[in-house]
Amino acid sequence: MTADRICSPNRFLCTLCLAGMLFGGNFCKPATGLAQTEQYPRTVPTQSPPNTREFPLSNAGRQAAPNVQRNSPLDIAQIIERFTENESLLRKEFANYIYRQEVRMQTLGLDDRPTGEYYRLSEVSFTESGQRREEVKRLPPSTLQGLQITPADLEDFGATKPFAITREDAPLYFIEYVGRERLDELDTYVFEVRPKRVPKFQQGGKRFFMGRVWVDTQDLMVVKSAGRTLPEDKNNKFPRFESYRENIEGRFWFPTYVYADDVLEFPTSSVHIRLEIRYTNYRRFQTDVKIID
Repeated sequence: MTADRICSPNRFLCTLCLAGMLFGGNFCKPATGLAQTEQYPRTVPTQSPPNTREFPLSNAGRQAAPNVQRNSPLDIAQIIERFTENESLLRKEFANYIYRQEVRMQTLGLDDRPTGEYYRLSEVSFTESGQRREEVKRLPPSTLQGLQITPADLEDFGATKPFAITREDAPLYFIEYVGRERLDELDTYVFEVRPKRVPKFQQGGKRFFMGRVWVDTQDLMVVKSAGRTLPEDKNNKFPRFESYRENIEGRFWFPTYVYADDVLEFPTSSVHIRLEIRYTNYRRFQTDVKIID
């Protein structure tokens, strides 16, 4: 998100671009500024953000995952290896699905009432020749106040937010096992992740995730992530977010809901934003991906 300089040198307008290109494409995303010393809560909130769906149970009858202990690095390493591998496979599989994406971002006033809104509804599908395409169904003029959507926002929503840490990117992160937590009806392993090195912010540069991921103990797939994206600078701020997934076709944990409610602090102003992204109507086009259990 970068400053809107039409009326004031530091007005911001956060850029949301949608999902035609999700995973390998760009999306708008919120995330507050980087704070390396920030501590994330050790427990999952007892209530999900408004209008979120509960996670369905994983397939029954699978062998229970090992009871991981902090002093068993081999088991922890195996779980990290498997869930990051599954993130890579899911990202590839996601490219074989048709779905609908709805993005709504609002700027909020002192009474938390909307002062402006960005809305976009699109269908992500394929051409007859098999090429990925996005058809925008609805895109009214943005009325956001003080925010401007940027390429970094698009990248965050397209790759960093929905899928946390892939196998290819895992060496770039510190991944620490926190413990086990119950998330709705799921038993999960919780990992805290942060990049080993955060480069200086530049448009088009590589994006990183910092926060926590919840990994289902049965499927060894990420079912929730919460945190922010990096890097940022004084004129490009990104909010904290929570990304929820659901089991699709009994195999894949795909994103269905992303939520953010945060205040972005700029040199001369503070902007309160709220964001919701919904993914619906998943339908497979084609795939040959095998998930690692």
